[in-house]
Amino acid sequence: MSPLAARIQEDVKAAMKAKDKARLGVLRLITAAIKQKEVDDRTELNDDQVIAVLEKMVKQRKDSIAQYEKAGRTELAEQEAFEIGIIQEYLPEPLSEAEIDTLITEAIDATGAAGMKDMGKVMGWLKPRLAGRADMGKVSQTIKQRLSG
Repeated sequence: MSPLAARIQEDVKAAMKAKDKARLGVLRLITAAIKQKEVDDRTELNDDQVIAVLEKMVKQRKDSIAQYEKAGRTELAEQEAFEIGIIQEYLPEPLSEAEIDTLITEAIDATGAAGMKDMGKVMGWLKPRLAGRADMGKVSQTIKQRLSG
């Protein structure tokens, strides 16, 4: 079991002891998602793979919040936001805009990217360095602006 997955398991036990039902529910969702991925891939996940699962969960909840707010269901949007807060406790510290810009510049230089056709190379270089630490959608938009401009 990866150190991150073990930490999540310990937090499940702590939430059970503290009778914190709301937190426990979210932690159980996290462990279920990790287990599902392990069963699907027939392998035990490492920390990077667990982070990828957590990022996917955050993205799903952000999409849900947008839908709930559009439908005027604020109580459901608040629940999703609460879940995001707990999931993000297990993600690495996010990078600042300046740090992300610096890495994008390094990626463009390192890959020799000259236009939009090199977008994949740049993203491939950045993805392992930004995993769990930046919104890849925003990073992608920034790269598009730089490569097309």
